[in-house]
Amino acid sequence: MTADSRPPFGAPAVTVCVLTCAVYLLSTARLRRRGDSWPWLRDCAFAAGGAVLAWGLCGPLPGAPFSVHALRHLLVGMAAPALFVMARPLTLTLRVLPPGRVRRGLLGVAHSAIAGWLLLPPVAAVVDIGGLWTLYRTGLMAATHHDPALSGLVHLHMLAGGLLLSFAICQLDPVRRRRGPRSRALTLLATGTAHAVLARGLYAAGPPDTAFAASDLRAGAQIMYYGGDAVELVLASVLAAQWYAATGRRHRRHGARRGRASAGRTGAAAPRRAPVGAEDPSPARGAPSGL
Repeated sequence: MTADSRPPFGAPAVTVCVLTCAVYLLSTARLRRRGDSWPWLRDCAFAAGGAVLAWGLCGPLPGAPFSVHALRHLLVGMAAPALFVMARPLTLTLRVLPPGRVRRGLLGVAHSAIAGWLLLPPVAAVVDIGGLWTLYRTGLMAATHHDPALSGLVHLHMLAGGLLLSFAICQLDPVRRRRGPRSRALTLLATGTAHAVLARGLYAAGPPDTAFAASDLRAGAQIMYYGGDAVELVLASVLAAQWYAATGRRHRRHGARRGRASAGRTGAAAPRRAPVGAEDPSPARGAPSGL
């Protein structure tokens, strides 16, 4: 593997990134023109995700071969997917599309049993982290040195696995069944642990059938370890914000129910009013007698 280690489809992929970002931004502009609100931070997140992905695929990166590969993995497989998911592209698409066959078809795919199964957090974690363990702990990485098409497929899997995991953890877009924050948090913790263990192992020994320098392995392993922690912290922050909001809504609902129940008990214990016209034996203090 060269020090650059760029995938063979880098230039077309960058073109797709630019076009996708342009479509996203034009769609948000259309949404705002018709009077709908859409946070600007989502535009920034999607544009940043496109820039990070393009840089990770084609940009010149510093370092020795394995360090460059680790940095590409971090950008393509972790940072860019997290930014894309936080931009809620599926929600935007559903809001822009007019009612009709295309919109119903997209909703059908999003709510299908296959999508629900793939977005089950443990399944998404196995797809993502399992692919990384296969790449770095078998002869797959050595094989990519001699097969550009295989190298391209590996980068595609990194991107797809990262998108799947980020989508399953954050669950910001409408899906068939939203999983509870507890199971998503446990999945994120387990995935982060598996990623950290893999990075620590690479610090000591490189992938089979490769001959990276020891200093290069250590630098690449540190990029994977600390960079992975940073992206996972961002995902954890999104999850924590959702958990906090859900807890607040639950407490408000419980408070409203308690208030209604208290009001009902108070109303039941209140004395009955005398019928209109009935003589009151104890007129109000200060009121003229005979009213």
